Amino acid sequence: MADIHQFNHRAMATHFQVRIANEEGSYAAQAAQAALDLLDTLESHLSRFRVNSDISKLAQLAPGDTMRLSEPAFACLEIAKKMEQITRGAFSATPAALQAQVSLPKWDLLREELSIRCESGKLQFDLGAIGKGFALDRMAELLHEWDCPSFLLVAGGSSILAGDPPRETPGWSCGLGDDNAPQRFFLTHTSLSGSGLAVKGQHILDPRTGGPALRQNRAWALADAGAESDALSTACMVLSEPELEGVLAQESSWLVFLETEEKILTVGNRIAPPSA
Repeated sequence: MADIHQFNHRAMATHFQVRIANEEGSYAAQAAQAALDLLDTLESHLSRFRVNSDISKLAQLAPGDTMRLSEPAFACLEIAKKMEQITRGAFSATPAALQAQVSLPKWDLLREELSIRCESGKLQFDLGAIGKGFALDRMAELLHEWDCPSFLLVAGGSSILAGDPPRETPGWSCGLGDDNAPQRFFLTHTSLSGSGLAVKGQHILDPRTGGPALRQNRAWALADAGAESDALSTACMVLSEPELEGVLAQESSWLVFLETEEKILTVGNRIAPPSA
């Protein structure tokens, strides 16, 4: 079995990990450092806690104002807009705005200008439910540029993105939950994200109502991209099972695991990865 080189880093208020297999150690370290440097750059654009970040500055816009965005911020918001539409509003990048506004702010992206326009309300973005997955996607792209396709990227344990498997293995062994989770899968070219209330308590809001999340048990989402699995797992916390089935009927590349009192319920048409 190939050696696996592991590198750790703190960013986006959580713990990131880069695992690289099938590579010489010093080269893997250089590639991992490049990916982690990129992560820090992405945080500087996407964090609402950085006063000079694009996301922080957006809260200053008045209705009718526009602002040019950095490419990463624009790309992340573009995916957020897409996920809001596909999940029928169950995911939103601005749910926290309902704590100070009677309705969600409205905004549009101007692709040719790489800009955003505030249509109404105050643009109080929080990319915590999509930013980590977006960062993993960008880090994966960079590792491919470094010709290091065999990797596992982890953000806080709740977001995972797997590339090629280590040699002589069927994939990266990942579980639903903690390291001792009984249900595990071999992942390749796949992202797995989880959402729940156990760690942070009742922190997930339903963007459609402003009320707390409907689901009390955990949910996991499987997708090709980290940003998609991140946003989808959050949406699962507020969607009823019939609503979720309707959303997943549109996307054959998505699969959801819902924790119930009796078992893990699988929802969606994507074939589950091999059990580990």
